[in-house]
Amino acid sequence: MTRSLAAELRQLTAEVIRMGGLAEAQVVDAVDAVVRRDVPLAQALIIRDLRLDTMQTEVERRALALIGRHHPGEADLRRAISTLKLAMNLERCGDLARNIAKRSLVLSAGEPLLPLTGAIERLGRLVSSRLREVLDAYSAGDVEPALDVWRRDGEVDEHYESLFRELLSMMSTYPDSVAAGAHLLFVAKNLERIGDHATNIAEILHFQMTGEELVGERPKISFQAPQGETASS
Repeated sequence: MTRSLAAELRQLTAEVIRMGGLAEAQVVDAVDAVVRRDVPLAQALIIRDLRLDTMQTEVERRALALIGRHHPGEADLRRAISTLKLAMNLERCGDLARNIAKRSLVLSAGEPLLPLTGAIERLGRLVSSRLREVLDAYSAGDVEPALDVWRRDGEVDEHYESLFRELLSMMSTYPDSVAAGAHLLFVAKNLERIGDHATNIAEILHFQMTGEELVGERPKISFQAPQGETASS
């Protein structure tokens, strides 16, 4: 590896780590905006998300330029390609956090659903901790913590399923809660998707560091949503 290539790879890694810190903060703030009904926080987060979009575009540009300029060997090529994939996943986490913030603006105008808001907070803490763990693994260059996140992917699904069923039960029992409950369903689904992106990141790190794909299916629970509920909802 030339000194120039090594320096550019370090710079790319540092930029992805900065993106990770911003994405994690947005997830935490999005959940806080829902729980605390904090309108200024949600509004600020929506604006902040533009920075992640810009950073993702810049990482992509620089990674492609690096590959074209240096024609890196296998290990360095994996590292450069990983920055592309990581930046894309982190940018998507930011988008999902922004979506949650937008829902919180609507929820803050109505009556709070306190028991289920608490469940949202617990799911949010779980998901943000998973994201933090894989980002710490990336910063440390240690694949084992990332693999631990991958193995525990089913825990996020379990929390999401429990919350999903609680929300449906509440909405069927208390018709006045349907509108707020629908928004909380979207919040929960966005958090579950962020958990999936944390697991994606774990898989990317494993391939970057070992050159091997993770073998086998992600540990998942079997969850059949009621008719009418789709993964894109």
